[in-house]
Amino acid sequence: MPVSASPTRKLAAIGAVIALVVAVIAIGVAIGTSVEGDRDTGRADAPEAAASAGPQEDPAQQKMFDDLAKRTSRRADGDPLAIGKKDAPVVLVEYADYQCSFCGRFTRETQPGLIKKFVDNGTLRIEFRNFTVFGADSERAARASWAAGQQGKFWQLHDALYSKTRKGAALAEDKLVDLARTSGVDDLDKFRADLKSADAERALKKDQDEGYQLGVQSTPSFLVNGRPVAGAQPYEVFAQAVEQAAERAGHGPAAKGTK
Repeated sequence: MPVSASPTRKLAAIGAVIALVVAVIAIGVAIGTSVEGDRDTGRADAPEAAASAGPQEDPAQQKMFDDLAKRTSRRADGDPLAIGKKDAPVVLVEYADYQCSFCGRFTRETQPGLIKKFVDNGTLRIEFRNFTVFGADSERAARASWAAGQQGKFWQLHDALYSKTRKGAALAEDKLVDLARTSGVDDLDKFRADLKSADAERALKKDQDEGYQLGVQSTPSFLVNGRPVAGAQPYEVFAQAVEQAAERAGHGPAAKGTK
């Protein structure tokens, strides 16, 4: 006959559930402060408000961020939507939409500096998530980026899509095929088939479900080792967040040199 759990163990279990709910709510509130400029006011006026806190802080809060990092950092072998070492001490997860102008700003103005300073020296890994918020055109572009990834050209098409703001008809299938061609995708028939495939749909849904579970409300939204950074903040904010995360992980100072 099964033995009933003691009141103490029941309370502990309830406490764990409450802690998880609080963590999800907290991260949702933090991430939700990021707003895409086409729908709201754009990025925050005070970059320091979005930066990660210093290394010394409440251990319970740090554990919450560590747990969140474990849930969201996939570190999968051969992930075409990731750049950087699988075992890098810091993982930046980006939730973005290809019609999001501030997502494009991050790609053009901030990401290259992060790659040069932190990815290239093994400190940082960047993992992209297709989190579509602007409907069918965004979903088609997201599937196209995934399809390019099946031929090792995700980042090439990703950068081409964000080289300028593209909306609506600019993301029609034929336009995406043209961009894939100029991005170096060799087999365009396969690209078209992959774009429309059930595998692409499943990959997109996986990214979206992850974002929804975290409380992501707008794009771009970022996690740096589980800590939210709201919106397309300046390079310095992300650099500080990466350096502090690396220090917490026992790899600080993260890097020397300049942007």
